[in-house]
Amino acid sequence: MKTILVASSKGGVGKTTLATQLAAHEANRGRKTVLVDADPQGSASRWAERRAGMATAVLPIDGTRKGWQKRIPADAQYVVIDAPAGAHAGSLQEFLDIADAVVVPVPPSALDIEATVPFLNGLGKHPRIRKGGLPLALVGNKLKPWTNASQQAMDLLRQWGVPVVAELRDSQSYVLLTGLGKSLFDFHSAQVRQHQEDWAPLLGWLDRIR
Repeated sequence: MKTILVASSKGGVGKTTLATQLAAHEANRGRKTVLVDADPQGSASRWAERRAGMATAVLPIDGTRKGWQKRIPADAQYVVIDAPAGAHAGSLQEFLDIADAVVVPVPPSALDIEATVPFLNGLGKHPRIRKGGLPLALVGNKLKPWTNASQQAMDLLRQWGVPVVAELRDSQSYVLLTGLGKSLFDFHSAQVRQHQEDWAPLLGWLDRIR
Protein backbone atom coordinates (compact mmCIF):
# COMPACT_ATOMS: atom_id res chain seq x y z
CA MET A 1 0.00 0.00 0.00
CA LYS A 2 1.33 3.41 -0.98
CA THR A 3 0.24 6.50 0.96
CA ILE A 4 0.50 10.04 -0.43
CA LEU A 5 -0.04 13.11 1.73
CA VAL A 6 -1.19 16.31 0.00
CA ALA A 7 -0.70 19.25 2.34
CA SER A 8 -0.33 23.02 2.52
CA SER A 9 -0.26 25.67 5.19
CA LYS A 10 -2.76 27.79 3.27
CA GLY A 11 -6.27 27.21 2.00
CA GLY A 12 -7.31 27.80 -1.60
CA VAL A 13 -4.12 26.44 -3.16
CA GLY A 14 -5.83 23.50 -4.91
CA LYS A 15 -4.93 20.88 -2.32
CA THR A 16 -8.22 18.98 -2.55
CA THR A 17 -8.21 19.14 -6.34
CA LEU A 18 -4.74 17.62 -6.35
CA ALA A 19 -5.76 14.88 -3.91
CA THR A 20 -8.94 13.92 -5.76
CA GLN A 21 -7.25 13.86 -9.17
CA LEU A 22 -4.49 11.62 -7.82
CA ALA A 23 -7.04 9.28 -6.28
CA ALA A 24 -9.03 9.08 -9.50
CA HIS A 25 -5.90 8.41 -11.53
CA GLU A 26 -4.99 5.43 -9.37
CA ALA A 27 -8.56 4.11 -9.39
CA ASN A 28 -8.50 4.31 -13.18
CA ARG A 29 -5.36 2.16 -13.13
CA GLY A 30 -7.39 -0.52 -11.41
CA ARG A 31 -6.00 0.02 -7.93
CA LYS A 32 -8.18 -0.14 -4.84
CA THR A 33 -7.93 3.48 -3.78
CA VAL A 34 -8.82 5.22 -0.53
CA LEU A 35 -9.18 8.98 -0.05
CA VAL A 36 -8.65 10.07 3.56
CA ASP A 37 -10.38 13.42 4.01
CA ALA A 38 -8.71 15.08 6.98
CA ASP A 39 -10.03 18.53 6.07
CA PRO A 40 -13.07 19.52 8.18
CA GLN A 41 -14.63 21.11 5.09
CA GLY A 42 -15.23 17.60 3.73
CA SER A 43 -14.88 18.54 0.05
CA ALA A 44 -12.88 15.44 -0.84
CA SER A 45 -15.48 13.18 0.77
CA ARG A 46 -18.29 14.81 -1.19
CA TRP A 47 -16.32 14.30 -4.41
CA ALA A 48 -15.84 10.61 -3.60
CA GLU A 49 -19.52 10.20 -2.75
CA ARG A 50 -20.50 11.62 -6.14
CA ARG A 51 -18.48 8.97 -7.97
CA ALA A 52 -19.63 6.09 -5.77
CA GLY A 53 -21.56 4.49 -8.63
CA MET A 54 -18.63 4.47 -11.03
CA ALA A 55 -16.48 1.42 -11.72
CA THR A 56 -13.53 3.55 -10.63
CA ALA A 57 -15.07 4.59 -7.31
CA VAL A 58 -12.78 5.81 -4.51
CA LEU A 59 -13.50 4.95 -0.89
CA PRO A 60 -13.75 8.07 1.32
CA ILE A 61 -12.65 7.89 4.94
CA ASP A 62 -13.15 10.66 7.48
CA GLY A 63 -9.63 11.54 8.59
CA THR A 64 -10.86 14.03 11.18
CA ARG A 65 -12.08 11.20 13.44
CA LYS A 66 -9.92 9.19 15.77
CA GLY A 67 -9.07 5.71 14.61
CA TRP A 68 -9.37 6.56 10.92
CA GLN A 69 -6.41 4.32 10.07
CA LYS A 70 -8.32 1.27 11.30
CA ARG A 71 -11.04 1.95 8.71
CA ILE A 72 -8.66 1.58 5.78
CA PRO A 73 -9.42 -1.83 4.19
CA ALA A 74 -6.64 -4.38 4.41
CA ASP A 75 -6.66 -4.80 0.62
CA ALA A 76 -6.29 -1.07 -0.13
CA GLN A 77 -3.48 -0.46 -2.62
CA TYR A 78 -3.29 3.32 -2.73
CA VAL A 79 -4.18 5.92 -0.10
CA VAL A 80 -4.32 9.67 -0.73
CA ILE A 81 -4.61 11.93 2.31
CA ASP A 82 -6.14 15.38 1.87
CA ALA A 83 -4.63 17.23 4.85
CA PRO A 84 -6.52 19.95 6.74
CA ALA A 85 -6.46 23.35 5.05
CA GLY A 86 -4.04 25.76 6.66
CA ALA A 87 -2.36 23.04 8.71
CA HIS A 88 1.06 23.61 10.21
CA ALA A 89 3.75 20.96 9.93
CA GLY A 90 3.51 20.16 13.64
CA SER A 91 -0.16 19.22 13.36
CA LEU A 92 0.49 16.72 10.56
CA GLN A 93 2.57 14.33 12.65
CA GLU A 94 0.21 11.34 12.41
CA PHE A 95 0.06 11.68 8.62
CA LEU A 96 3.79 12.25 8.17
CA ASP A 97 4.52 9.13 10.20
CA ILE A 98 2.76 6.86 7.70
CA ALA A 99 3.13 8.70 4.38
CA ASP A 100 5.37 7.41 1.59
CA ALA A 101 5.56 10.86 -0.03
CA VAL A 102 4.42 14.42 0.61
CA VAL A 103 3.19 16.74 -2.15
CA VAL A 104 2.77 20.48 -1.53
CA PRO A 105 0.85 22.54 -4.12
CA VAL A 106 1.95 26.17 -4.55
CA PRO A 107 0.06 28.72 -6.68
CA PRO A 108 1.99 31.63 -8.24
CA SER A 109 0.95 34.33 -5.79
CA ALA A 110 3.18 36.16 -3.34
CA LEU A 111 0.95 35.28 -0.38
CA ASP A 112 0.94 31.57 -1.21
CA ILE A 113 4.68 31.48 -1.79
CA GLU A 114 5.43 33.38 1.42
CA ALA A 115 3.19 31.03 3.43
CA THR A 116 4.89 27.98 1.96
CA VAL A 117 8.40 28.88 3.16
CA PRO A 118 7.77 28.42 6.92
CA PHE A 119 5.60 25.38 6.16
CA LEU A 120 8.48 23.68 4.31
CA ASN A 121 10.86 24.65 7.09
CA GLY A 122 8.53 22.97 9.57
CA LEU A 123 8.24 19.84 7.44
CA GLY A 124 12.00 19.71 7.18
CA LYS A 125 12.24 19.22 10.94
CA HIS A 126 10.33 15.94 10.81
CA PRO A 127 12.88 13.13 11.31
CA ARG A 128 11.83 11.16 8.23
CA ILE A 129 12.10 14.18 5.93
CA ARG A 130 15.28 15.46 7.58
CA LYS A 131 16.98 12.08 7.12
CA GLY A 132 15.74 11.67 3.55
CA GLY A 133 13.37 8.81 4.33
CA LEU A 134 10.22 10.67 3.29
CA PRO A 135 10.28 12.25 -0.19
CA LEU A 136 8.89 15.78 -0.39
CA ALA A 137 8.03 17.66 -3.58
CA LEU A 138 6.35 20.84 -4.78
CA VAL A 139 3.72 21.18 -7.48
CA GLY A 140 3.25 24.53 -9.18
CA ASN A 141 -0.53 24.88 -9.31
CA LYS A 142 -3.08 27.18 -10.92
CA LEU A 143 -0.40 28.44 -13.28
CA LYS A 144 -0.83 30.67 -16.30
CA PRO A 145 2.45 29.82 -18.05
CA TRP A 146 2.25 32.72 -20.48
CA THR A 147 2.33 35.30 -17.68
CA ASN A 148 5.41 36.79 -16.03
CA ALA A 149 3.92 36.11 -12.60
CA SER A 150 3.75 32.35 -13.16
CA GLN A 151 7.17 32.21 -14.81
CA GLN A 152 8.81 34.16 -11.99
CA ALA A 153 7.05 32.05 -9.36
CA MET A 154 8.33 28.83 -10.89
CA ASP A 155 11.85 30.23 -11.17
CA LEU A 156 11.70 31.02 -7.45
CA LEU A 157 10.35 27.59 -6.46
CA ARG A 158 13.14 25.86 -8.36
CA GLN A 159 15.70 27.65 -6.19
CA TRP A 160 14.36 26.27 -2.90
CA GLY A 161 16.12 22.92 -2.96
CA VAL A 162 12.85 20.97 -2.94
CA PRO A 163 12.05 19.27 -6.26
CA VAL A 164 9.29 20.82 -8.35
CA VAL A 165 7.73 17.75 -9.93
CA ALA A 166 4.89 19.26 -11.95
CA GLU A 167 3.46 22.51 -13.29
CA LEU A 168 -0.33 22.41 -13.51
CA ARG A 169 -2.12 25.02 -15.53
CA ASP A 170 -5.10 26.93 -14.20
CA SER A 171 -8.38 25.64 -15.60
CA GLN A 172 -12.06 25.84 -14.74
CA SER A 173 -12.27 22.21 -15.81
CA TYR A 174 -11.06 21.16 -12.37
CA VAL A 175 -13.91 23.01 -10.68
CA LEU A 176 -16.48 21.43 -12.99
CA LEU A 177 -15.05 17.93 -12.68
CA THR A 178 -14.78 18.10 -8.90
CA GLY A 179 -18.43 19.10 -8.67
CA LEU A 180 -19.36 16.01 -10.70
CA GLY A 181 -17.16 13.61 -8.75
CA LYS A 182 -14.97 13.10 -11.81
CA SER A 183 -11.42 13.79 -12.92
CA LEU A 184 -9.29 14.45 -15.98
CA PHE A 185 -8.37 10.79 -15.98
CA ASP A 186 -11.95 9.66 -16.52
CA PHE A 187 -11.81 11.03 -20.10
CA HIS A 188 -9.73 10.41 -23.21
CA SER A 189 -10.62 13.33 -25.46
CA ALA A 190 -8.14 15.76 -27.00
CA GLN A 191 -9.65 18.50 -24.83
CA VAL A 192 -8.24 17.01 -21.63
CA ARG A 193 -5.10 15.38 -23.06
CA GLN A 194 -3.01 18.52 -22.71
CA HIS A 195 -3.93 18.87 -19.05
CA GLN A 196 -3.26 15.17 -18.47
CA GLU A 197 0.25 15.70 -19.84
CA ASP A 198 0.84 18.33 -17.14
CA TRP A 199 0.41 15.58 -14.54
CA ALA A 200 2.82 13.10 -16.11
CA PRO A 201 5.98 14.30 -14.26
CA LEU A 202 4.20 14.13 -10.87
CA LEU A 203 2.72 10.71 -11.58
CA GLY A 204 6.09 9.43 -12.72
CA TRP A 205 7.77 10.78 -9.56
CA LEU A 206 5.20 9.06 -7.37
CA ASP A 207 5.56 5.78 -9.27
CA ARG A 208 9.30 5.75 -8.60
CA ILE A 209 8.75 5.95 -4.85
CA ARG A 210 8.71 2.57 -3.12
